[in-house]
Amino acid sequence: MALTILGIESSCDDTSAAIVRDGVMLSNVIASQAVHEAYGGVVPELASRAHQQNIIPVVSEAIHRAGIEKSSIDALAFTRGPGLMGSLLVGTSFAKGFATALDIPLIDVNHLQAHVMAHFIRVEGEENRQPAFPFICLLVSGGNSQIIRVDSYKEMQVLGQTIDDAAGEAFDKCAKVMGLGYPGGPVVDRLAKTGNPSAFVFSRPHIPHYDYSFSGLKTSFLYLLRDALKENPRFIEEHLNDLCASLQFTVVEILMEKLRRAVEDTGITEVAVAGGVSANSAVREAFRVHAERYGWNIYLPRLSFTTDNAAMVAITGYYKYQDRDFCSIDLPPFARVAL
Repeated sequence: MALTILGIESSCDDTSAAIVRDGVMLSNVIASQAVHEAYGGVVPELASRAHQQNIIPVVSEAIHRAGIEKSSIDALAFTRGPGLMGSLLVGTSFAKGFATALDIPLIDVNHLQAHVMAHFIRVEGEENRQPAFPFICLLVSGGNSQIIRVDSYKEMQVLGQTIDDAAGEAFDKCAKVMGLGYPGGPVVDRLAKTGNPSAFVFSRPHIPHYDYSFSGLKTSFLYLLRDALKENPRFIEEHLNDLCASLQFTVVEILMEKLRRAVEDTGITEVAVAGGVSANSAVREAFRVHAERYGWNIYLPRLSFTTDNAAMVAITGYYKYQDRDFCSIDLPPFARVAL
């Protein structure tokens, strides 16, 4: 009998709902929030209000696109955390009410685990390569930078993580200083394509083991702009592409240096990348180069699965359902937690 899971994601500023049946995605609807662009970052109160407006039409559209009836949904998986508490409360409250009305099991999903599990979403008509266990996953996004050893769908160990800022945060904040708007990561990626990655040198952290740090890089970037603008007020405008290319090159080098060490030390050559920054063209190219140079079997997610989406929540719920790993209706969301 077919197993149909409704997934709901509301951890930050994207409201998303998806239907997965027997591991195959039937729909994945995402409503983004443009309101935050004017503020240079996500405003939690505005995000939660937008989720309240979006969640019912997004869920309705996901069910419609999947071509199913509500009565055929076997369980509801929702992002319980980590994320913005107001945003999570909207998704969690809706999920509890919807599951109660349909009398179906409720499955709580860790947002970080869901990003890793995005590699197991199957799409009709596509190759659908999936990493074999165990594999190493580099999870990079606006809020997280982690190297994770994945031994099974439910056994994941964080080998290293950022001790301060995440890679995506470094991109966005440096982009904001250059006046590139929010989110700045995709703009940096686009401008870097025609810049010189060796034009500027920025500080690199010396953190032990597999942990990351990007605060020093941001400070180095800010000081370079501060000093250069004193002599030439048009410095950013005249060197924008080179600044973006050099910033992107440095971030990717920091990410890949620790990842290479983790792969070498563990001997695991099945290597995946996940999270919003996995859409960055330089990150994806670095993975291809490393695959050729070091013999890695690499797994790059579909671009639509790199950002926050409910399909990754639904696929995580699909595997948790098979273990009957359900949650009670009284569990609250959580803003911060380790994987």
